[in-house]
Amino acid sequence: MPRKLAAGNWKMNGSAATLAEIDALLANHPSPHVDLLICTPATLIDRAASRVVNLPLEIGAQNCHPAESGAHTGDVSAEMIAEAGGRAVIVGHSERRADHHETDAQVQSKARAAHRCGLKAIICVGETLAEREAGTALEIVARQLNGSLPSEATAENTIIAYEPVWAIGTGHVPTADQIADMHQMMRDRLGDIIDQPQAAEMTLLYGGSVKAGNAQEIFGIPNVDGALVGGASLKAADFSPIVAALEAS
Repeated sequence: MPRKLAAGNWKMNGSAATLAEIDALLANHPSPHVDLLICTPATLIDRAASRVVNLPLEIGAQNCHPAESGAHTGDVSAEMIAEAGGRAVIVGHSERRADHHETDAQVQSKARAAHRCGLKAIICVGETLAEREAGTALEIVARQLNGSLPSEATAENTIIAYEPVWAIGTGHVPTADQIADMHQMMRDRLGDIIDQPQAAEMTLLYGGSVKAGNAQEIFGIPNVDGALVGGASLKAADFSPIVAALEAS
């Protein structure tokens, strides 16, 4: 069975003081029945990782460069993330696909870089509102999966996060049927791209306006193994009920 994961994406938010929220989250879930991950800004990875040594929570990053090193001013390599104590990295988030014009091929190269140094790659896919309204959402996400997933991806080194672009930070959430259809398609398509047993065990996350009020319904949908949570992961008081809902699912 896929592992259940509650992952937080702090985006470009947080400071040293914000790390106290990780302490509060673990105080609420001292022995969580699901995997916990917080992807902090790069400036906080080292301090956050030091804070959770021997605790049931991992720290991740929000992006990496495909190269191990080089003349790439302002970028951070997967090796640097791993050295700082990170255990995972988000690649292909829709905000980076839009703001930085990242292609599926670039996302795949970043995922491969993560695998190169032992990081889990959280590969994000998702359609825009126009694509959803045009009835091409399944086709778009299938194409993103095909182009973004390295052939060597396994259930141990890769997680897929479906985040409809139109639901991120808007308060709008797809219907349960829409999420179920997308996650079933992803599970099936993964079986065509990589080894079928690996596809069956790969963790599939839903992301996009996940909150305490809708988490229980979302986690009851087949093939939803957890969530990639944005704004609601910044405070333990908001994230903890989501974790509890996943533990109960």
